[in-house]
Amino acid sequence: MTSFRRALTASALVATLFIAACGGGESASDTSSAAPDTPAADATPMGSASVSGTVNFSGTAPAPVTIRLDRECSDLNTDTVTAQNVVVNDNGTLRHVFVYVKEGLPAGYNYPAPTTAVEFDQSGCMYHPHVFGVQAGQPIKILNSDPLLHNIHALPEANRPFNFGMPRQGDEREREFRVTEVPVFIKCDVHPWMGAYAGVVDHPFHAVTGDDGSFSLQGLPAGTYVIEAWQEEYGTSTQTVTVTDGGSASVTFEFSSAS
Repeated sequence: MTSFRRALTASALVATLFIAACGGGESASDTSSAAPDTPAADATPMGSASVSGTVNFSGTAPAPVTIRLDRECSDLNTDTVTAQNVVVNDNGTLRHVFVYVKEGLPAGYNYPAPTTAVEFDQSGCMYHPHVFGVQAGQPIKILNSDPLLHNIHALPEANRPFNFGMPRQGDEREREFRVTEVPVFIKCDVHPWMGAYAGVVDHPFHAVTGDDGSFSLQGLPAGTYVIEAWQEEYGTSTQTVTVTDGGSASVTFEFSSAS
């Protein structure tokens, strides 16, 4: 029995030493072997160059097309509601054109997505804005300003689609697109005339033309860029420009009914 107890004691001692050597429990060796945090990639610095210009329309402007609203949507509008797919401004320029840097940013650039949300509203049974730009990963705050049901049905090809109802006035939801895609179509299945487009890019150099047809891309690094203008009916047009530090370039795009 004495020899048996001695063997048992020796076995227990070996087991204890084995556990300690393997780092059993919480010990300093656990901390030292943990992988260090990977630092976040540095943001690409903004530059001092700019590209600005206008998007013109040539030829005879198409007449505005009146939208036939249902009764509950008609009650929300005092003015005639017209389609927004082609809007020619009084100065002969086009509204709702998405303009952005398509190519030319420095290799490996990184522009973190803004935390400030882009607002996208449903008001008077229309989307506002009709065309908007957003950076990949930037939040989109979706609002319902109407006292009736809408639904938001996004139909991207590269991003994850979403489709949900917003039945009450004042409803808010938030979504985002994770990768670049120009454009992403958004529609309302309840009101089939409601449609809008998002231009999703991975940098801040984008703009949408307004009631004067102009755009401006600020803070570009010096370089040569391909600038693209996208219009939902007439497609795309591109131009190449070169800018220096502190310099500027002017670009004019032109679309027509024959585009």
